[in-house]
Amino acid sequence: MSPGKQASESNAAPPMAAGVELEKMRRRVRLSRLALFTAIAAGPVALGVAVMSGPTTVAAAPSDKPTAMRTAATAADPAGYAQVFVDAWLRSSTDDANSAQARLVHSLAPDVDLPDPVASAQPKPTSVTAVRSAQHEDGEWAVTVAAQYADGRLHYFVVPVTADASGASFAVTGAPGAVAGPARAAVGKSPYGVSVPSDGDLSLAVGEFFGAYLTGTGEVDRYLAPGVKLSPIFPAPYTAVTVQEVWGAEEAAAAEQVPADGTKVRVRVQVEARDDAGRWPLAYDIALKARSGRWEVSALESGTAGDGGAR
Repeated sequence: MSPGKQASESNAAPPMAAGVELEKMRRRVRLSRLALFTAIAAGPVALGVAVMSGPTTVAAAPSDKPTAMRTAATAADPAGYAQVFVDAWLRSSTDDANSAQARLVHSLAPDVDLPDPVASAQPKPTSVTAVRSAQHEDGEWAVTVAAQYADGRLHYFVVPVTADASGASFAVTGAPGAVAGPARAAVGKSPYGVSVPSDGDLSLAVGEFFGAYLTGTGEVDRYLAPGVKLSPIFPAPYTAVTVQEVWGAEEAAAAEQVPADGTKVRVRVQVEARDDAGRWPLAYDIALKARSGRWEVSALESGTAGDGGAR
């Protein structure tokens, strides 16, 4: 026998050993299939276990389409959570630890003590509103909450709140602390420095527009520039509207006659609205455009502008 033939025979696996390995492989495949079918019959949980524990790794085929992935909000603002807590805390008392408000406080902050007001000496707040949130560290917040009372008093409290990594769970970590309210911010100079004559075309156009918009007298669309969509308030909240003052941001707003087509101005309008309950001073910032010898409204603050956006 040649040396090459001897080497070939020595490298080949013995027939019996190869048959044993093949049978073991077939048995593993049968057991895997049996486990998978059993898991399908048992339900989705068992199916998940079977898939995770199976010996086979399946690679997903590449796709040109991007895969949408959900990400947790890691900086969710807990202002609403703190507001609910302070409202319940101010309405609770150690004299009635089993009240609904007291139970709510303990569910939100088990380690926080209830207040102990003298009977009838501390009225309940009429409203509680979160006014400021500040994040100090990851997951640690300080929320300032304002409590307003029927007699005009306004008290501010700061509440420490922690948030979990997902931003889906919060916990109050300490009792509220009484603090001073936020300082009043400096107000810049108004851009509306041009006085518009009360008997001019622009003031008259503005008055007719707000008459239709706030009282339902006439159609709002007839006072709008082409392409502008603005729904009137329905039902109409007021019975009468009077324009008090109009101030413009451009000199063209004070023109005695309507300028050339396409001229744009921005104005601030002070109006007095009336209904059966009394008189209400209101203010609006609007934009107008000249067309065919008349002023037309092209944008209303919190309304819809001609380009589809709100001004």
